[in-house]
Amino acid sequence: MEHISLVSSWVGILSLIVFVIGYFFIATEDKYHINKAKPALFIGTFIFMLIGFYYGINGLDAHLLEHEIEVIILEIAEIFFFLFVAMTFIESLIERNVFDALKYKLTSKGYSYKKLFWATGVLAFFISPIADNLTTALILSTVLITIEKENKHFLVPGAINIVVAANAGGAWSPFGDITTLMAWTAEKGLFTDFLFLFPASIVGWVVTAFLLAKYVPEGQPHFDASKEKPADIKKGGKFIIFLGGFTIFSAVMSHQLLHLPAMWGMMFGLSLLKLYSFSLKKMHNEHINVFQSISRIENDTLIFFFGILAAVGGLHFLGYLAVAVQLYDVAGATATNIGVGVLSAIVDNVPVMSAVLKANPEMGLNQWMLVTLTAGVGGSLISFGSAAGVGVMGKLRGIYTFGSHMKYAWTIAIGYVISISIWYLQYEVLGFYIKH
Repeated sequence: MEHISLVSSWVGILSLIVFVIGYFFIATEDKYHINKAKPALFIGTFIFMLIGFYYGINGLDAHLLEHEIEVIILEIAEIFFFLFVAMTFIESLIERNVFDALKYKLTSKGYSYKKLFWATGVLAFFISPIADNLTTALILSTVLITIEKENKHFLVPGAINIVVAANAGGAWSPFGDITTLMAWTAEKGLFTDFLFLFPASIVGWVVTAFLLAKYVPEGQPHFDASKEKPADIKKGGKFIIFLGGFTIFSAVMSHQLLHLPAMWGMMFGLSLLKLYSFSLKKMHNEHINVFQSISRIENDTLIFFFGILAAVGGLHFLGYLAVAVQLYDVAGATATNIGVGVLSAIVDNVPVMSAVLKANPEMGLNQWMLVTLTAGVGGSLISFGSAAGVGVMGKLRGIYTFGSHMKYAWTIAIGYVISISIWYLQYEVLGFYIKH
């Protein structure tokens, strides 16, 4: 039995209403003080309960629904365990005083808020192509909150800058963002083709950062040399930094060479961390409680991802994303790909990119690079439009929220337009890319 569209059925309409209402409470988390994971989990599970009920009473082929659930579980598991390991490493580094030591070095040198703003942004942009945008954003937001815990006038622009920089940096690397990874593995471009997105990515971020920097306060974080003692990295801390880098490398190589999910390499790295903590205790009587680090990770962030990916998967199964992809025939590739970036911020760039790849519209390399750029960079337009944004919201809970992000969203929108303009000049006017 073929997969039928249920967009116009009662279950399709009701599911969309449930999604919109749930999304409203996710977006207004700071106003109604309901953790975003709660409505996300509800809509993600309830939509499929509705679909299952509809299939049951209408005697439809349940194997289609079972297959869709299996696909979604696989997608969620890959992201879930990737985040799980990344967060565990960060908590282990916190326990080893790594970030406290970095904080001391930055504050003791008298760096101003503006200098710290640019330093964390530059690091985010150039680390994310090697690691990935989520891990990069989590690490640097942790550094941010250890430097300054109260000054929202610094923390909010600083957090936005990290998210935008991490997403922009991930857009020009095949493994810097899951959307670029999806496009690469779908053979929409060679490894080198994605590197040509560097000009559009960096210029768009720099423009946004320049506008945001105007709202960063003068002065510098409080530092009292008589009270602030140098924070020494505990034994094993430096090796865990190396181990974290090797874990990211394992994740990339697992996917590229061994044809395993990226999370498999991450879980392998977690096993090495556990073995290292055991050897450190036996050989040096230095205890690193990895399980305690696991207990401190933001479980609500993981639950949020489960809920939102399940909800979007439900809408995809009902046929809503397929309808959206039909816009390529109506509006044209360029306009639709620009819209994909906006849609990825509202929904989620992973299922949106997945829908585009499944529809496989007839497009040249230039358009596939555009949709890769917009899906990656566009997620920054809304705080939870990207994995990096959601991760930072978890780290700076109550500070970096949907509301605080939207106050500066216009700066991101300008950078988004600039990125697209650079793409147009490079690809459409100058033809500066490798044509196959």
